[in-house]
Amino acid sequence: MPDSEDVQIRGSASDEMDTTVPHAARVWNFWLDGKDHYAVDRAAGEEFLQVFPGMRAAAQASRGCLGRMVRHLVAECGVRQFLDVGTGLPTAENTHEIAQRAAPESRIVYVDNDPLVLAHARALLTSTPEGATRYIHADVREPETIVEGAREALDFDRPVALILFGIMGLIPEYSRARSIVDTLLAALPSGSYLALFDVDDSDPVAVDAARRYAESGAIPYNHRTPEEIAGYFTGLELVDPGVIRSGQWRTEAPELAQHDTTTLAGLGRKP
Repeated sequence: MPDSEDVQIRGSASDEMDTTVPHAARVWNFWLDGKDHYAVDRAAGEEFLQVFPGMRAAAQASRGCLGRMVRHLVAECGVRQFLDVGTGLPTAENTHEIAQRAAPESRIVYVDNDPLVLAHARALLTSTPEGATRYIHADVREPETIVEGAREALDFDRPVALILFGIMGLIPEYSRARSIVDTLLAALPSGSYLALFDVDDSDPVAVDAARRYAESGAIPYNHRTPEEIAGYFTGLELVDPGVIRSGQWRTEAPELAQHDTTTLAGLGRKP
């Protein structure tokens, strides 16, 4: 593992950016009131909101949950290494900013496969002198590639927090999604954590909106049952309060999550 400090980019985007079809990272950025999206992404995002207005609240609830989980991992669990897969576009309060604010020596590896995310990683990701921030251009469907790249920046003899926020629904088959999570976790040592958020199928309006979103040409996002989402934590020690609505996970303002009817999140420790 290198002794460094700075920002490094591993891999490159070999394909040109396709702005003719919506992309999940850019649509998510639109829902988070970001600025890094194209007309096709805004159109798909707006159409989704017309059917299910609660999606913006769900996206923002999940973002708040990410911050709370990272702060908990640093302050309460002593974690100093993070592997954030499917990170999406950098916005305010990214994983490395939250972690390094509390523990400057924290090391963060981001993984995504969108060329626009790669461009922003080059421009926007920074690091404290004591820590490191890296970006790997890779696909979640290739967990072995992700592990190989992450080993260059992280010490796999020490605990790592694996962050999978809003990414596993891009895998159509649940068995394959479970296999990916299991492969990533298997590479991490005892004392590591899984922080995962996903969209469940308990709200039929949200499911219908997702169906229409897929018809726009975007890669479909598959809603899972609550039992399937909880299944990702099989074999892990769940941190209280377990797998619940992301906006309610250790929040001091549960009323802010009342419009979120379709997201679940949890944090589990690898024994």
